[in-house]
Amino acid sequence: MDSRLVPALVLLLSAAPLAAQTLDPASGEALGATLRMLRDPALREAAIAARPQAVGVDTQVQGLAGASPQLTQEFYELVAEIFKDLVRNSDGDVARMNETLDRAQSDPAGFAALLSPGTLDRLRVLSVKMSDRPR
Repeated sequence: MDSRLVPALVLLLSAAPLAAQTLDPASGEALGATLRMLRDPALREAAIAARPQAVGVDTQVQGLAGASPQLTQEFYELVAEIFKDLVRNSDGDVARMNETLDRAQSDPAGFAALLSPGTLDRLRVLSVKMSDRPR
């Protein structure tokens, strides 16, 4: 697995707004909006343009993807799946999500172990694709 991938995922997730304390209807709607933004390039570009920190993170993502639009899209779709896992594992508790992301910076393998098997498989596949790309 590309050792730069999990830290980049953590950085991106840390930059995303975490607004839900529980998964009540409004929080579920906010989660849905965040997932749509991550998966839809037009929505994502607008969100990135609105946040200076996001511009830097997106630049890192593009570098990891070797400037491949396809790999960049796959990366953001994976981030959406990881975000769903993060919300599920924390029961929507923002403090727990932030604690998990803080720990992930020093323990990427521990963070990866929290992911669902399907998400972890996607992470492995994307990691191989990205590490095989010239930069």
